[in-house]
Amino acid sequence: MLKKGVLCATCGVQYDETGQTPDRCPVCADERQYVPASGQRWTTPEALAAQHANEFEPLTPELFSLRSTPKFGIGQRALLLQTPHGNVLWDCISLLDDATFQQIQALGGLTAIAISHPHYYSTIASWAEAFDCPVHVHEDDRQWIMQPSSRLSFWQGDRLDLLPGVALHRLGGHFPGASVLHYPAQKLLLGGDTLLVTPDGLASFMWSYPNNIPLPATTVRAMGEALESLDFDALYCAFKDSEIPSGAGPAVRYSVERYCRALESCQMPGPR
Repeated sequence: MLKKGVLCATCGVQYDETGQTPDRCPVCADERQYVPASGQRWTTPEALAAQHANEFEPLTPELFSLRSTPKFGIGQRALLLQTPHGNVLWDCISLLDDATFQQIQALGGLTAIAISHPHYYSTIASWAEAFDCPVHVHEDDRQWIMQPSSRLSFWQGDRLDLLPGVALHRLGGHFPGASVLHYPAQKLLLGGDTLLVTPDGLASFMWSYPNNIPLPATTVRAMGEALESLDFDALYCAFKDSEIPSGAGPAVRYSVERYCRALESCQMPGPR
């Protein structure tokens, strides 16, 4: 199902079919990601399909997780959201095999794909062509596209109404175009890692997650103000078990305050 072209083994992004392996992966060379100490490594769609499979997991009656096992690349999950107006794939994973295609078709196919930020571009061109649907990427992150496609749709500004009742909101921070998906009918927010659920059941915000580089408090306060305008009770983020199934709105509000106090004064807020 995947188009030809090599895959970065560290981030899973697919490169244009040129017949040559690139010298480096610009996505990983950026300080928000990393090139392993062992050096740049590449793989192929054929090798990926031979060594991995995708697991589907229902999270809610309308929301499914897709995750490759064993872990490949960053190890993120994609989320498939079912709505009365069509299905949306939020973020993407590198492996698209026949079994995955058939299972998604049985769930109603895809009407649209939307991506939170460049680390999850993976094989979006192949997915969009396989399901004959657009893939929505923020214009501010266009430079990180490594495999062009006529199905890529670049949106601008701070909001895109993707389907009736489903909207993308640009928050920035991690990347200039870093976004979240809001489905108010179910009070649901899909965060990618524009914000990410922490082990204590709250959330945090980073410029670089693997290299532990924080965002300025002023940026996170602005992100928090944008999130205040969204009515959500559940938050699902980029990795398995990275979720707040209920009470997410107050938890994120407190998380913004906790983060900003820590950076601005080096004093942690008291208990909730």
